Order: sequence, then structure tokens, then C-alpha cells
Amino acid sequence: MKFRILAAAAALAALGAGAVAAADEPQVVRQDMMKKVGGAMGALSGIAKGEKPYDAEVVKASLTTLSEVGKAFPDQFPPGSEAGHETEASPKIWEATDDFKAKSAKLAADAEAVLAGLPADQAAVGAALGTIGPNCGGCHEVYRLKK
Repeated sequence: MKFRILAAAAALAALGAGAVAAADEPQVVRQDMMKKVGGAMGALSGIAKGEKPYDAEVVKASLTTLSEVGKAFPDQFPPGSEAGHETEASPKIWEATDDFKAKSAKLAADAEAVLAGLPADQAAVGAALGTIGPNCGGCHEVYRLKK
């Protein structure tokens, strides 16, 4: 009986350790970063469409997220992370690293520029999305595998 309990505890500990190890994998980190970008874009889009009320703090937090992710994202593509963890990263990222980094830096710069003149209402958030949104699409068209 004690052996079964110890074996079950060991198995659970091993599963937990595996999940923690996977969380540090670059593929998982970049997927988490893209979820943050999706959340930020969703919040901004909701405000721009009038589905959510204008909230300066939400706008500021969303733009800050876009800037921070844009700066850090390219660092999550080391050699050897081309596959695994259901990555949607295209091999083109490693073939055209400079362009990929430039696109990510442009997202960060555009988000920072919009943040510097914080949109003050729904219409301004919509205009900001007109500046920021093409960065997402332009990168996904080239550097994201379609599943």
C-alpha cells in the first residue's frame, strides 16, 4: 500500500517537473507571448469597435504589452527550436532572421509611438490599430505556418 502511494506521488512529481521544464522551452515562451499580444489586440479592438468602453489604463497596458513583446520576441527563436511544442514558426524565421527581427522591432516602435501620444478615445484607438495591426498581419503572412 505504501509503495503504491509513493509510486503515485513520484509519478505526479515527474509530471509536474515536465510541465515546468516545458514552460521554459522557447516554443512555449513564444506561444505565451503571442497569447499576450492577442489579448492586447483584442482589448484594443474591442474598444475601437465600441464593444468595450474606452479605458485609458487598458489602452496603456495593451500598448505596453505590444512594445515589450515586440522587443523580446525575436530572442525566443534560438537554433534548435524550429520544431516541437506544436510550434507554428515558419523555417523562414531562421532563413531571414534580420527581416524577422526588423518586423518585431517595428511592432515595438509603432506601439511605443502610439503609447507616447496615448489615444484618448475610441476613434483614436481605432486609428492606432490602423498603425499597429499591419505589423501583426505582415509578420504572420511570412513567418507563421498555417495549420
